[in-house]
Amino acid sequence: MNDKLKNEHTDYFCKAVLCLETIDECYDFFEDVCTVAEIREMAQRLYVARLLRSGKTYQEISAETGASTATISRINKCLEYGTDGYKTVLGRIKDNDDDNA
Repeated sequence: MNDKLKNEHTDYFCKAVLCLETIDECYDFFEDVCTVAEIREMAQRLYVARLLRSGKTYQEISAETGASTATISRINKCLEYGTDGYKTVLGRIKDNDDDNA
């Protein structure tokens, strides 16, 4: 965890995210909190992480998502050396998808 990021306000924000129960609630909350561009950028980053984990190349990912190779590289660095946030979420989404199959 990044000590520069953690404080009472970010803790409260995280608690707010954790209390959301449906996709519609997530859309409503994030549309109030973020710009449409910010939401799309976060969604794109998660999708890029998913594609990297599936073995796609930077060029394939850039062509599919429109993400720059610099963005893809940063996300790859997070996957390799980060705090495992992407890995946790992607693993849980996969697990949930498997449960619903």
